[in-house]
Amino acid sequence: MEIKFLHNTNFDFIGIRKPFFAISALLIIAGIVSLIVRGGPNYGIDFSGGTLLQVAFDKPVAMNQVRAAFASSGIGNIELQSTQGSQHNSIILRTKISDISQDEFAAKVSGVLKQQFPERTATIERTEFVGPSVGKHLVKQAMFALFFSFIGIIIYVAFRFHSGIWGVAGVLGIMHDVFIVFGIFSLFNMEITLTIIAAFLTIAGFSINDTIVLFDRIRENMKLIVKEGFGSIINKSINQTLSRTIITSLTVFIVSLILFFMGGEVLHDFAFAMVVGTIVGVYSSIFVCSPLIFEWELYKKRKSSSAAAAKSSKYIRTV
Repeated sequence: MEIKFLHNTNFDFIGIRKPFFAISALLIIAGIVSLIVRGGPNYGIDFSGGTLLQVAFDKPVAMNQVRAAFASSGIGNIELQSTQGSQHNSIILRTKISDISQDEFAAKVSGVLKQQFPERTATIERTEFVGPSVGKHLVKQAMFALFFSFIGIIIYVAFRFHSGIWGVAGVLGIMHDVFIVFGIFSLFNMEITLTIIAAFLTIAGFSINDTIVLFDRIRENMKLIVKEGFGSIINKSINQTLSRTIITSLTVFIVSLILFFMGGEVLHDFAFAMVVGTIVGVYSSIFVCSPLIFEWELYKKRKSSSAAAAKSSKYIRTV
């Protein structure tokens, strides 16, 4: 049984579509301008390369203490990864090439650990250069996967709804959502890492799922409400699925929000992407994808009317 907390809503979503088209355009333009001004995305170590250092402790040490120690040391942007096990307690530290040289990084790390943890013995096990080639390869593979998934979505939706425009609108909605989140990351100068790429792919999946549910209701109503206009059918379909959309997205939003505030620094950026992506995903399903279908139908009607008028005019001149 479908749970509802909004009953008999009658919002005119199609009637207010143009202001929301403008909002989407402004967000996209802001992201593009930010990327141009900053000279591109702020890539993390996965893509830009950096220095890796592995430190072993003789006793267990809390990651939040290590993170706090380096945050106050002034070394720069450092990523920490724990490899603690039953036989050893080690931490991997990574920093970008531009932040600090390999030798300076090792010396400063050793100095900070001795100062902040004098009761523990820290041994530098290895220092090495980390190239960005693996990360770039993974992103390339992710882009290929995303591209072929777009093609698959267009084919599937076109077959199901007997029109390719439905699939194209769904894919445009995904691109809209991912790029807006990407642009917000650029505006806040947040790093793009492999974890964030995973968040983008998760947002894409969430967005198309919500859009397909709405499209399916529109398709059903096109058979049940044949006497009403297409805009009215879309409005009714959105209002009918509004409770389901809000409840589903709210569960994802709340979990992401909890991770954002309580998940720690490691999950902070991923959770932020999911919080923003959840909001944008719902927004695009209602205010972008469905109105795009409506605009396409208007375009076809105008084109058909123009063709009929031209044919009639030609017939009159001939007579």
